Amino acid sequence: MVQTYQSPVRVYKYPFEIVMAAYEKRFPTCKMIPIFLGSEILVDKKSPDGAIHFVERRCKLNVDAPYLLKKIAGVDHVYFIQTNNVNWRERTLKIEARNESFSSRVHILEGCVYSVHPENPNWTCFEQTANLEVKSFFGFENTVEKVAVKQYANNIKKGKEILIYYINEVLEEREKAGEGPILTWSQTHPEEDLQKVCTELNGTLRVSTPDTVPSTSNQETTLLSPSTETIGSQTRTRLASSVKENGGATGGYDDDGAVSKVDEEYIARFLGDLSPLQESKLIELREWLSDTHKEKVKMPHDAHLLRFLRARDFNTEKAHEMITASLAWRKQLKVDQILRTWEPPELLTNYWPGGWHYSDIDSRPVYVLKLGQIDVKGLMKAVGEENILRHILSINEEGIRRTEEATRKTGRPISDWTSVVDLEGLSMRHLWRPGIKALLRIIEVVEANYPETMGKLLIVRAPRVFPIIWTLISPFIDENTRQKFLIYGGKNYLDHGGLPDHLEEQYIPDFLGGDCFCDIPDGGIIPKVCYRSLDDILSPDEHLLCSDTVYKSATLMKGQPAEVLVKISAAQEVLTWDFDVLRGDVIFSVLFVNKPIHHPKETPGLLGNTIYMDKTMVSGVDYRIIESSLVCKAGESIQGSHVCQYHGNYILQWKYYSPMAAATASTKGHHHQNKSKVMFFHEVLDSDNFR
Repeated sequence: MVQTYQSPVRVYKYPFEIVMAAYEKRFPTCKMIPIFLGSEILVDKKSPDGAIHFVERRCKLNVDAPYLLKKIAGVDHVYFIQTNNVNWRERTLKIEARNESFSSRVHILEGCVYSVHPENPNWTCFEQTANLEVKSFFGFENTVEKVAVKQYANNIKKGKEILIYYINEVLEEREKAGEGPILTWSQTHPEEDLQKVCTELNGTLRVSTPDTVPSTSNQETTLLSPSTETIGSQTRTRLASSVKENGGATGGYDDDGAVSKVDEEYIARFLGDLSPLQESKLIELREWLSDTHKEKVKMPHDAHLLRFLRARDFNTEKAHEMITASLAWRKQLKVDQILRTWEPPELLTNYWPGGWHYSDIDSRPVYVLKLGQIDVKGLMKAVGEENILRHILSINEEGIRRTEEATRKTGRPISDWTSVVDLEGLSMRHLWRPGIKALLRIIEVVEANYPETMGKLLIVRAPRVFPIIWTLISPFIDENTRQKFLIYGGKNYLDHGGLPDHLEEQYIPDFLGGDCFCDIPDGGIIPKVCYRSLDDILSPDEHLLCSDTVYKSATLMKGQPAEVLVKISAAQEVLTWDFDVLRGDVIFSVLFVNKPIHHPKETPGLLGNTIYMDKTMVSGVDYRIIESSLVCKAGESIQGSHVCQYHGNYILQWKYYSPMAAATASTKGHHHQNKSKVMFFHEVLDSDNFR
């Protein structure tokens, strides 16, 4: 398998001619590169006008490899062939190096380009790429690959340092000699007509190579640098450090037609301290997405790409798979627009006890959540799982926006945020199974689309019930995220090692014993009168984030019940249910059906309820009631369970119920009184998991 590595653009704030003078000082030997033992020139030719200079060298290297590997290979040194093609007219140097030793077993190809900075002609850019393929090496293929990768990383790390050393040496020598700046080719040849020299071919500037100058590939040498602007075209390449990005996870660059390349200054300023291999993986993923998705979706920003790479340990293929799924999700559900177009329901705003609260000591944004005061059941039944998920996504989108703002404000990369979660009030009611199930689904969505956004999670005032909840949800949280959890029980969160180690004392919230007013709602129990069905909550033209919500709803009329078929695969499984009567009264029954169940039918009219029970079915023969029918009044919440003695088909049934007194003339004209509405959830559990 061929491994490809690419470094970001590195900028030398010196003219190209000075950089070239410094570069030549590395030959024939270089005291600052111990492994470089020497070189001999094999070919040295110039074009008739001297603008193009071609040199081929054979370089001797003492590779830092294990002694055993050198012993098996039978060599102490390896040889590389390096070709340098400098074009003084275009101010570019193209370097290609390939291994001569063991070329039948290992293929190493390295390419470097020096060119003029696209926006400052007195600066020089440097790019480096490498391809590695280990075909066979005495059973040490993995070791050889690690040695080659290590050597590549070391070359990148020390390369700039060495060249800067020689640049300073060149400048000192010229100053001592009283020499001025080195003139460029255009300054020494002002009369030259470039139109006679340069030809435009397929939008690429090429310079014809004389027959006297050998070429490593075609009959003409491509001398296009990343900074070259094509004649008669507006297309050019710019560096990311000079291009403004739009805010948010996606959006691309704020420059029409500009194609930006990642450069060293940009990485240090916006992305942080990356190893050479991590930089290479970022560039590889960036270019891969640009090739496959540029015209399909908004391109993610580099900081967002880096999150996915970190989540997949910089495995480019896994990160690409993860982020392409996320980009499709964002496009399909219009997540990029959520901060501009979505407003949370007033009830959610009033009862959601969380909000943004200044920054931590590392300048990360801080989100505070009074988790113990959340009425999970009430929120799900009043605003629905869909709105809760949208609210959490909007929090994450706002978090990304705030990290970008913090990066601009502090001048250093900030890519995640800190959460302070207060568990005061957490109790067994929070172990409500539908709520846990919805929470796990939300965690799954967040983990898949907002990886590595959690810098720290500080859990305070954890009660005794917390270990039970943690046991349920922790397996669904990524290992990297779990390691960022800090849990404090009792009041020790204000001691050394607690909140003061993470938040400045002036920003510790007042409800946690600090002096800073924290303007977030208190949460609390939502009145049942606020509960609504899914039909009332969701807009018919809204793109749903939850394709299958935990709760379902049904409207009932006389002769038009709602039924749910539950298939029990083994005896002793436990059938559980949880429902609320939102309007009217209902009769609830649990049935076991002896005969095969045919395809369900839907009731006529607007209700469309699913019905499995046929009027021809006889009680005690075709089915039997295994839980006594229960009359449930409007506003009641019902939970129950049944340990199934047989495997087979069970039916949960809700029927409209009205006392005889209700069927009077006084009710005529009030059609809504002849309907009932329920919101329900059911689940089948193994007997071992049922508590």
